Amino acid sequence: MEIYERLCERAANGHEIQVGQVGCGHMGSGLAHVTHQMVGMETRAISDIDVNRPLQALQAMGIPESAIVTTNDLGQATDALNAGQYVVTEDAVLLTQIEPLHAIVEATGLTEVGSAVAWHAIMNSKHVIMLNVETDVTVGPILHQLAQKAGCVYTAASGDEPGVCKMLYNFASTLGFEVVCLGKGKNNPIDLDATPESCYEEAMGKGMNPKMLSAFKDGSKTMVELAAMSNATGLVPDVPGMHGPKADVADLSRVLVPEKDGGVLSQRGCIDYSTGKVAPGVFCIITSPDGRIRTDMKFLSMGDGPYYTLYRPYHLCNIETPISIAEAVLYGESTIVSRSLVSEVVTIAKRDLRPGEILGEIGSPDMLGRTYTYEQAQALDAVPLGLATGGRVMAEIKKGELLTNANFSPDQDGFVYKLRQLQDAQFQHGARG
Repeated sequence: MEIYERLCERAANGHEIQVGQVGCGHMGSGLAHVTHQMVGMETRAISDIDVNRPLQALQAMGIPESAIVTTNDLGQATDALNAGQYVVTEDAVLLTQIEPLHAIVEATGLTEVGSAVAWHAIMNSKHVIMLNVETDVTVGPILHQLAQKAGCVYTAASGDEPGVCKMLYNFASTLGFEVVCLGKGKNNPIDLDATPESCYEEAMGKGMNPKMLSAFKDGSKTMVELAAMSNATGLVPDVPGMHGPKADVADLSRVLVPEKDGGVLSQRGCIDYSTGKVAPGVFCIITSPDGRIRTDMKFLSMGDGPYYTLYRPYHLCNIETPISIAEAVLYGESTIVSRSLVSEVVTIAKRDLRPGEILGEIGSPDMLGRTYTYEQAQALDAVPLGLATGGRVMAEIKKGELLTNANFSPDQDGFVYKLRQLQDAQFQHGARG
């Protein structure tokens, strides 16, 4: 695809892709900077609960104050964009209604906000790019189905590990290789006791939200990312939480392979991660039964086989997200979508929980996520991680125990809960994207 050439054409014709963005934290502000340096694409409207953050981001890009309109009024926002100005607002849903915007990027990481923004954008026939994998693994299938009916694109973003892994998966599968294992590097072992407080100093040094860093360290983010890969490809976690071996890049094709060949997997077709020297890269372990192809792979310095590692040594997170925006707007194509729930990220108590407590967000001291197959999660009556925030503990839950519908009640008034109920009803009757 000639994305750059098409963007140049749009710029020359005065038809740049105008992007609306929800969330202007670390990832969101960086994304705005990237589109500002691009040809043919610009982030024109940003929503955040703290309007100072998008204002600071726009001003840091050299945009004068006179070119920025802060408003929660649809008419004023539309007029501002039509006049070539930028819009800042507290109202996330407002962005989904502004006619000149071609696509909405959701970058909050919150399932309640992400599900509502995506739904409203689709209802207004706007392309949706989710820099919010937490929402995708919770209600991605129904959002994808709704977008298809509305004639727009719903997709998770390129740059996040799931999107980059899907590129490797597509490459290998298109050429007829069997994908044995698809996964990512994790730059540290999982710390089940990580909290925003324990991560605070490190987070400040990295310019991160401590709660976000806690979600990385306790494994929740890894579980979410791998579940998204699973739901987009049909690959499964070999065991709950996966193996997560310490293996360097050169070792992956010997470790994340079937047990009968000296590896740790009980089957082929899995998702997993490694805590060896793989991060920030992603990998796809492949094989082929064809002797001539194995000979060619050895000639091409891919090793003796029968397993080979495709490895991309980086993922650029928000910096790559504009690729997904362009693919959606220019070609009507998605980067990665959850077509059904193959895996579920269930909720585990990070500490002893008492009846009546209301749980915080992902990365809080309250809970963490662990990936199971969807069938296993259903059999356990487990509460999806994406529905845990704001829910109430109904019975004592010990640290390390699973949250189920018997001991925990999600917030049934939440938008994400209602959308998940709709998804469950649709897909239990065999609907697929």
